[in-house]
Amino acid sequence: MVINTGEIARKLIREEKWTGPTPALAPGYTQANLVILPYQYALDFFLFCHRNPKPCPVLDVCEKGKFTPVLTADTGDLRRDLPKYRIYENGVMTKEVSSIVEYWQDDFVSFLLGCSFTFESALMKSGIPIRHIEEERNVPMYTTNIPCKPAGIFNGTMVVSMRPIPRQLVDKAIEITSKFPKVHGAPIHVGNPEDIGINDLENPDFGDGVTINKDEVPVFWACGVTPQVAIMRAKPELVITHAPGHMFITDIKDEELMEL
Repeated sequence: MVINTGEIARKLIREEKWTGPTPALAPGYTQANLVILPYQYALDFFLFCHRNPKPCPVLDVCEKGKFTPVLTADTGDLRRDLPKYRIYENGVMTKEVSSIVEYWQDDFVSFLLGCSFTFESALMKSGIPIRHIEEERNVPMYTTNIPCKPAGIFNGTMVVSMRPIPRQLVDKAIEITSKFPKVHGAPIHVGNPEDIGINDLENPDFGDGVTINKDEVPVFWACGVTPQVAIMRAKPELVITHAPGHMFITDIKDEELMEL
C-alpha cells in the first residue's frame, strides 16, 4: 500500500497494520499530539496551551464526547487512529494501548497539538538530515528546566525534542522551522544541553537516543509531550495521550501551516 495521504495512514493504523512511531509515515501530512481529558479540566488545559503556545500549539479541539476532529481530519477517529496511546490515572502512566474505545467517556474533550514531525519534510528537502528517520528510531525527547506558565491545575517544565544538525546548516534549520509556528516553530535552544537542564544526551526521557557526529550540533525544539509532564504533576483521575512519537496524522498538508 502506498501511504501518500493522511487518510490512508489512519486506515493502516486503525487496522493495526502500522504499530510503530510515525515520523516517516505519510510524508507531507501534518502530524499531531493528542490529549484527551474530562470536561471539568478542559478549560484549565486550554488556558495552559494558550499561555504556552511554543510547546502546546492547538490545531483542533473536539466538542465534549466527540472523537472526530472536524477541522483537521473529518474522517478520523481519535479512539483508534493512533498506533499507541498512554493511559494516565491520577498522574501515573498505567498502560499503553493500541485503542481507547473501551476507555471512552461521554464527557471527554480531545485536543490536537502541533508536532515537530511536520517540519521535517521541509528540512529534508533542503538537504538537512533527520537522524531519527535515518536510523529508524523515535525522536529523542528530554525534560528541561524551562518553566511553563501555569494555568489552573496544570504546571510543569517544557519537554524538547532534539535533532543533531550539521554545524553549517544550523542557521538554515532555524530559518526553515521558524516558518512553522503552529508546529513549535524555531528551536528554543542550540548547543550545550546542560544550559536547559539536560545532563545526559545519550539517554532521553522519551523516545530513543540517536547518533551525534563530531561536526553536528544538538538543536532543541519545544515538544508536544510537555502536557504529559503537566498531567503527571496535576494528577487528574484519568487522562489519555499519544505515546511519544506515535502521532495522529491529519489531512492537513504541511505547507498549509507554513507562514511565508
